[in-house]
Amino acid sequence: MRLSVIIACYNGAETLSDQLDGLAAQEWTQPWEVIFVDNRSSDNSRAIAEQYKDRLPGLRIVDAMEKQGKSFALNKGILAAQGDLIAFADADDQVSPGWLAAMGNALETHALVACRWDIDTLNSDLAKRYRRNGQLDGVQKINYPPYLPHAGGGTLGIQRELHMKIGGFDEALRHLEDTDYVWRAQLAGAELYFEPAAVMRIRFRDDIKGIYMQNRNYAEYNVFLSRRYRSHGESMPHPWRKFFSNWLNLIRTSRRLFRGPGPRAVWTGKLGWQLGLLRGVLKYRVPPV
Repeated sequence: MRLSVIIACYNGAETLSDQLDGLAAQEWTQPWEVIFVDNRSSDNSRAIAEQYKDRLPGLRIVDAMEKQGKSFALNKGILAAQGDLIAFADADDQVSPGWLAAMGNALETHALVACRWDIDTLNSDLAKRYRRNGQLDGVQKINYPPYLPHAGGGTLGIQRELHMKIGGFDEALRHLEDTDYVWRAQLAGAELYFEPAAVMRIRFRDDIKGIYMQNRNYAEYNVFLSRRYRSHGESMPHPWRKFFSNWLNLIRTSRRLFRGPGPRAVWTGKLGWQLGLLRGVLKYRVPPV
């Protein structure tokens, strides 16, 4: 077995078939498998995955019932996998044609690989209003130490040797475990390589509560990571100026709540981000990012 595709799933029944259909259409010259990790799903995600055993001959289903958490599920999936090359795919996204071959070929020569986002196929106009395509022409950037690029966890590939070297995903992290993972890999000497020929169709949140919660959680954990990695460089200047300026801007633009779902989604996402930063500052005792 050369490559293993890892899907960590918690209650992904609504979207899982899209991802498995995409994988069932993939071809590569090397042997590959799909590891579906059931992380305490209470819906029929597992039953849906079982239905693909004839269409995905390399499909194996792994239980990760001991603990809830994506990091735990991914680590357990990799332990069960047989491939020397690992690619990650989220249960709510979908691989595009040619994704597998492009990722597999890139991983043959690069220890750490990120693929390109397609945000048009699976998203409504509302969802695309509040998030941009962060991996259209390259990987994402961060404005605080260690100032290393990162990529979404469901768009990554890694050589097993590097995964083991850095100790896998940090199971203590509830969010941004992928950013921490990619940074530790780079600090261990790997380069994050962007492969534009490998395309993942990304699905964004499209409900107000989901948008708010995701932004709040991401902001809080960005503050946490800024504390974890502050020894790797100087922080950006005047973080409080930007923080308070963004609060003033939210107040000035609050009437957007009444201008329809698009402006409301954008404003609510920004509110979630600001409140997440505030939670992080109070909890971790470091400036905002």
